[in-house]
Amino acid sequence: MTKSVVIVGGGPVGMSLALALHKQGVAAEIHDLRPRGAAAGDQRILALSHGSMQILSALGVWSQIKATPITNIHVSQRGAAGRTRISAQEEQVEALGYVASSSSIAMALDHALKEAGICFHGESRLLDATPDDAAITLKLSSGDLQTRLVAYAEGKIGEAAEVVERDYDQHALICRLTPARPHQGTAWERFTSHGPFALLPFENDYAAVYVCKPTDAERLKAMPDAELLAHLQQEFGPRVQFSAVQGRFIYPLGLRYRAQPTAQRQVWLGNAAQTLHPVAGQGFNLALRDCMALAHGLSDAADPGAPELLARYAANRKLDRSGTIAITDSLIRVFSNDDFLLKHARGAALIALDMLPPLRSFLARRMMFGARAW
Repeated sequence: MTKSVVIVGGGPVGMSLALALHKQGVAAEIHDLRPRGAAAGDQRILALSHGSMQILSALGVWSQIKATPITNIHVSQRGAAGRTRISAQEEQVEALGYVASSSSIAMALDHALKEAGICFHGESRLLDATPDDAAITLKLSSGDLQTRLVAYAEGKIGEAAEVVERDYDQHALICRLTPARPHQGTAWERFTSHGPFALLPFENDYAAVYVCKPTDAERLKAMPDAELLAHLQQEFGPRVQFSAVQGRFIYPLGLRYRAQPTAQRQVWLGNAAQTLHPVAGQGFNLALRDCMALAHGLSDAADPGAPELLARYAANRKLDRSGTIAITDSLIRVFSNDDFLLKHARGAALIALDMLPPLRSFLARRMMFGARAW
């Protein structure tokens, strides 16, 4: 029996796609190499845009996710003039975005899958995929099957023919910082000569993302808490005072994406399609928008893997996808350096944003909703 859609990957992106397809009346099942429930152990902290909250609400899971609202965003650069502030009140929304643990999102999605009766096959590894005009044959460790469409929704990008990549020569140090005073829902993005330093309000703490050279990241990870806390305080400046630091890990940063997110009876989403720099926190938000667009495009389709449907999906997502990739890449290349002229140009740009509400609102809505803000 030929399946309708098979999703490879049972993390938040794969589960979101399965639910989105189910809402559109498209049958799908998930195959994941990990045991079911493994995604609930993911300790990453994710920044969710206002648009992503709307998507997760439409999927019926938002009420079960423990999320901290972002009501204000403060953007500045270290050692130079210029800053701007974006507020939810000015944009007339309850929150500009939210911060939640990947584990909380995964548990809510998995519960919804069970409620919907969507099949989840754990410990099922994809070994090979062979497409033809009528279907695609999957060789899985759990057995072979045929499907009209396979959606790769998790994992890293394989060694595909058309992959664009850039090594930023940066690592991110991730930790939790406790502020001396309540954060009141304010997120901070502070650009330094070696990369951004972001603070995301999460519960009573900040989820901190400190970007630096790989050798510095290893050294900082090995520091005693008191020394690391002092270093991060000096790097961020006096605007927020930190009283404690806990938990730390590092990971390399780079840009890697498929030039084409579709192929014969195949589509790639999430980290399987693009791995972005965490500046502006757009990776998971872009993936959710891709999931919803794909699900809507396959609604009522006799053949979900038909070439014209996949071509239409890729064309419809091109502006949002390319724009999001370009924005994150440009922010790093323009802001992560100590060039004298660029430093003053950046300061002027931040001042202009602060003085021009329509421009500031445009940027805010692009971050909240993706290309549909246009």
